[in-house]
Amino acid sequence: MTQAQYDEIAEWYDEQVRTTLGPFHALAIGALLDLAGDVRGLEVCDLACGQGILSRELARRGANVAGVDISERLLTLARQHGDAATAAITYRHDDAQSLTTLPDASFDLVTCNLALMDIPDLPAVCAAVRRVLRPGGAFVFSITHPCTLSPSSKWTTEAEGGPGSHVRGYFEEGYAVPPHAPGVRGRVGTHHRTLATYLNTLTDTGLQLHRLAEPRASGDAAERQPAAVEVPAFLVARCVAS
Repeated sequence: MTQAQYDEIAEWYDEQVRTTLGPFHALAIGALLDLAGDVRGLEVCDLACGQGILSRELARRGANVAGVDISERLLTLARQHGDAATAAITYRHDDAQSLTTLPDASFDLVTCNLALMDIPDLPAVCAAVRRVLRPGGAFVFSITHPCTLSPSSKWTTEAEGGPGSHVRGYFEEGYAVPPHAPGVRGRVGTHHRTLATYLNTLTDTGLQLHRLAEPRASGDAAERQPAAVEVPAFLVARCVAS
C-alpha cells in the first residue's frame, strides 16, 4: 500500500474541514445525501472517508458505516471525532483501488465525498466499488466539477468579468498541482479527468448512471466564493450496480 499524501498534512486538513472548508463540504455532502436517500439500516462503505465527516453523518442517519481510507493519520483523527451516535463506525485502513479488506457484495451503498480526484486509478476504484456492492446497490459520490475546475482554471472576480470560472486545459487529463488553488489541491494535487472519462469508466465497470446534481452555493459557501453561485463547484452522481 502506497504512502498516503494526506498523512503529511492530516492535522492541517482536519482543521480545514472543520473551519475554512466546512461550508463547501456541507454543500457537497448535502447534495450527496439527497441522492443517497434513506440510509437507515443500510450497510454503507464510505470510501476515502478522511477524517470521517461524511461517515459520521451517515451513522447519525441510521446507517451501519465502514469508513475506509489509505491515510492512517486521518483514520486516527476520525476515531477521535464523533459522539454516541457515531461510536459504532468501523474505520479500516485500505486502498480504494483494491478494497482488499472488504468481501464481495457486502454493501448496499458506497459513498465517496470529494476524493476520487485524489486517486490515480479510476477504473480500479470503480471495479472495487462494483465488487463490494450488492446487486442493485448504489454508488453515490461527489467530485470537484471537472468542467469548471480543471487544474489550469481559476475563479474570476467582477473585475475579471466574473464572478465565474475561467476554464483552461479541460482536455488535459492526468495529475497536476493547480497553480490557482493554494488550499488542499495546492498541497496534494488532483487527478483531472473529463466528464466523459468519468461516465464511461463507471459504465464500463457495471455502474449505471441514475442521477446527477450540481449544487449551487448559498449562505456561507456563497460568501466565501461568490463565483460558486454562478457556476457549479461540484458534481454529484448516483450510480446503480447492474
